[in-house]
Amino acid sequence: MREASYRLRRWLAGRMLPDSLQGRLTLVMVSGVLLTQLAGNVIWTAQRRAEAREEVKTAAQHLAHSASSAVRFFLSLPPNYRPLIIQQFREMGGTRFLVNINRAPVPVRPLKGRELADAALGQLLATLQEDLPGTPGLRVAFAWPERLRVDDGGVTLADLPESWTRHIMLARPAPVLLIQAELEPGHWLYLATLMPNPYFLETDNPLARDRLLLQALSLAAVLLVSILVVRWITRPLAALSDAATAFGKGENPPALPETGSREFVTTARAFEDMRKRIGRYMDDRERLFVSISHDLRTPIMRLKLRAELLDDDDLRGEFHDDLDELDMMVKGALQTVKDSDIHENATEIRLDALLGRMVRDAQLAGHEVSFAASGLTVTARPLALKRAIGNLLNNALQYGARVELAVGEDGGNIEIVVRDHGPGVPETALAGLGQPYVRLEHGRSRNGAGMGLGLSIARGIVQAHGGQLLLANAAGGGFRATIALPGAVFNPQ
Repeated sequence: MREASYRLRRWLAGRMLPDSLQGRLTLVMVSGVLLTQLAGNVIWTAQRRAEAREEVKTAAQHLAHSASSAVRFFLSLPPNYRPLIIQQFREMGGTRFLVNINRAPVPVRPLKGRELADAALGQLLATLQEDLPGTPGLRVAFAWPERLRVDDGGVTLADLPESWTRHIMLARPAPVLLIQAELEPGHWLYLATLMPNPYFLETDNPLARDRLLLQALSLAAVLLVSILVVRWITRPLAALSDAATAFGKGENPPALPETGSREFVTTARAFEDMRKRIGRYMDDRERLFVSISHDLRTPIMRLKLRAELLDDDDLRGEFHDDLDELDMMVKGALQTVKDSDIHENATEIRLDALLGRMVRDAQLAGHEVSFAASGLTVTARPLALKRAIGNLLNNALQYGARVELAVGEDGGNIEIVVRDHGPGVPETALAGLGQPYVRLEHGRSRNGAGMGLGLSIARGIVQAHGGQLLLANAAGGGFRATIALPGAVFNPQ
């Protein structure tokens, strides 16, 4: 169970995380910015809503005190004077409240589901009950001005003169506060007004469109700067990777610039030092093997001449066999170094032309070889690649009656397949193939002069190109050697 969970996490990480360092750094920075913005918005929204709630309660309390004063004023008037006072208010241009006297409370369609409205109404009702303890009926509600009734006869707010409603009717509709108080039986005071902040309900949603747009623009700017910074940081690493890849393929890339961060400059200097040391090592290795070739051939030749002086023919033959084997081993070691260390520049190779010539040469020698054109090209060192393919083809011709060559493309890589119809290789021996001087029993019987270096040389050349040499038994019998090289390019011709 634990192993399955670990594999699942590995799979999810591989699917969700980008492959490149630039992609991963960008993802981390973008995620950090988004999480910071989200956390900041959550905290700010909570604080803003708490502040808006307190502001609305304070405004409602002050408004309730004003309404209480108006109710007490009308309670102090005789009932027959109240309409006259209301008319005077209207002729004077109105007051903060739109006032009316009705025989019964006017039905209102209140706002529902608004947290700030409910908080304001609660505070209003509590303050009114505190200021007017003897008032039997108090009703408070918020309603939209459209079709809002002002009396029990059906007159709406829109039917009143503009001079009466100029303190309530705004260009953009705002919720109207209605306070209805029973003065005496059959006399209800109707008060309509606006909150000090008429559009207070909008503060219930701090994430308004304009704020979201501003945050989106700021987030886009931060992300753009983050991506540019990540690219600026990772660009030297990409140059280092390209230089390492080119050096691994035997090319001679230009020296890395010692500019940028201190860490990159240190890494570039270390890479240049490593490249120089490896270059010196390769030169020393080549000189060493040339010296070995020169130094060993002379004593081997002297031993062969001295062996001719032996009287015993059998002993002389054994000496010659041992010296021939020693000479072959020296030549094989030198061949391994020279074949896997070919100094040439990489170029674009038309595989149809290269393999076609090799197939024709094999057919002229009497071998049965088939090949189908593919129209593919690859960037490689021509002589080295030809030598690697030639070693595989020679092995296939040596051990198989019929050979097939094929070229294909798989996942952006090019595959050159050499398949023979010979006896194949025991499964237990596949792991050791490609090692120097490793030869199987049927190889010794068919090719006694071989040294077991062909596959080793081919593998070294392929790996120097950044590819792989895959060896396996073919389905249906025979052996299959596949050269997988990166960077295949399709040739439309």
